[in-house]
Amino acid sequence: MTATRFFVYGSLTEGMVHYGKIQNFVESLSFARIKATAYRLKVGYPALVKGGSDLVPGQLVELKASELLVSLLDEFYGFNRMDPEKSLYSREEVDVYIEGSSEPVKAWTYFLNTLKLPVNATVIQGGDWKKSIEEQPLLTSKLTEKQSTYIQRLGRSTGREIVPIDLTLYRDLMNLELIVDKGRRLALSKLGQEVFKHLG
Repeated sequence: MTATRFFVYGSLTEGMVHYGKIQNFVESLSFARIKATAYRLKVGYPALVKGGSDLVPGQLVELKASELLVSLLDEFYGFNRMDPEKSLYSREEVDVYIEGSSEPVKAWTYFLNTLKLPVNATVIQGGDWKKSIEEQPLLTSKLTEKQSTYIQRLGRSTGREIVPIDLTLYRDLMNLELIVDKGRRLALSKLGQEVFKHLG
């Protein structure tokens, strides 16, 4: 088991919905930045794209990383080592600038494949995704308990079963573009799948 450095941002940072996935493996954590361009996805979380001069905030975590943990992180980000070009994200080693230190250190991070960048993603000026979330809350935080519960039930269903819904909830989730009506059954839209992934 070796310690592996990762620069994490968005939902994997401390205090956010997916930090629990890595929490038990964290040896150390520092506030840090990398040069990149940050986009805000419709769900509200950021995605980083390689290139650009913004210093994007995040955390440098040193993980007690096994091959399994790295594979799980790759899977979480949709990174396929065998076919990186077609992957949703790429995993790359970058220079990370730790707060209070002038010398960068090397760490792994995940960049969104620019070919997979959604048309409705918007550039976060200056790269400060935390400020963006404060100013405009995450889509997941705007949902009612009833809406969240239904999305979780639909997300966990096998696809064959029918998950009952009332008309008001149906209208609300259709207006939010979180579900699609496939005639005899409902399914999560692409945005709905993203929301499901971030409901924890």
